Amino acid sequence: MKRKNMKNYILLNENAIFYECGFSCDNVVFLNLGSDKYFITDARYTTEAQEYAKNCIVIQSSDFIKDVQELLKKSKIKKITFDPNDFKLSFYQKLTSDIKVEFKPEENFSKEKRVIKSDKEIELLKKAAQIGRSGFKNLAKYIRKNGFEKSENLLHFKAIEKMSHQGKYDLSFDPIVAINKNAAKPHALPTSKKLKLNDLILVDAGVKYKRYCSDRTCTSNANFEKFSFKREQFFKNKKHQKIYDLVYKAQLNAIEKARVGMKASQIDKLARDVIEKGGFAEYFVHSTGHGVGLDIHEFPNINSKSDVIIEENMVFTVEPGIYLPNEFGVRIEDTVVMKNGKAQIL
Repeated sequence: MKRKNMKNYILLNENAIFYECGFSCDNVVFLNLGSDKYFITDARYTTEAQEYAKNCIVIQSSDFIKDVQELLKKSKIKKITFDPNDFKLSFYQKLTSDIKVEFKPEENFSKEKRVIKSDKEIELLKKAAQIGRSGFKNLAKYIRKNGFEKSENLLHFKAIEKMSHQGKYDLSFDPIVAINKNAAKPHALPTSKKLKLNDLILVDAGVKYKRYCSDRTCTSNANFEKFSFKREQFFKNKKHQKIYDLVYKAQLNAIEKARVGMKASQIDKLARDVIEKGGFAEYFVHSTGHGVGLDIHEFPNINSKSDVIIEENMVFTVEPGIYLPNEFGVRIEDTVVMKNGKAQIL
């Protein structure tokens, strides 16, 4: 994956800006002009920005367009890079009017910079994963004691409560809680369906630790005494067990055989081949994984078309799934880091 060392660029994305200076907010423009960096925000955030934003000049502004244009003119640069995914058309049109600087679009250039995680980032991601696993344990405990005959809607609420540790941590995304037929939808919305003995239940959830995300999916058999989100699951329904074992085999094959130097598409194939040999290729409807970091979806993308070469300190999910419409679905997901040439589960 190409990674450029650009001198002149403009950022609007919160996580991209946080990566640059260690602080961000919901109303900021960040400029990198040669060796000079500017954090331009409004009066609501100036004090915190001055305290937390590192290696940049904080500018309080009531007119972002005017102040950014003045800085660009003062710098006398001819070109500046921006990510078109982050710009509203109206903002772009106003910013680029009456100025001679050329705005060069380059999609996802910040995510490309962040594709190789530092050792510090990996420690933060490990901590997020640990907190996430603890949240899953707390949710499993609730389901064992009180979860049966409760609706997906209520269990979804409880997933938010338990994963966030009663609000102590932000969530990486809105959790997915799906029972039986609903689990056949990869991004199922909760319903009034109630959990019953020996149902299949799928939960996809994650938390943030110091802005870094965790991401994990568990599929389990609902039983009273031994309910857990552990990987070893025993289903009373034989078809549930067959599909679960196949998906788990596919996931382990990809994790155990993934190597630095492979293409991302090869890791995707390691999972997909197992499911194809099992006769369910058409029911594995999404990619095998995605990068995780400050954003829940980063690079690299682990899919059948990606030629990205996997490198040391890349972090991504491995999450094969089989979805049988109007029956049930199984997905098993862990986040891994490439260390010493191999994949390690965070």
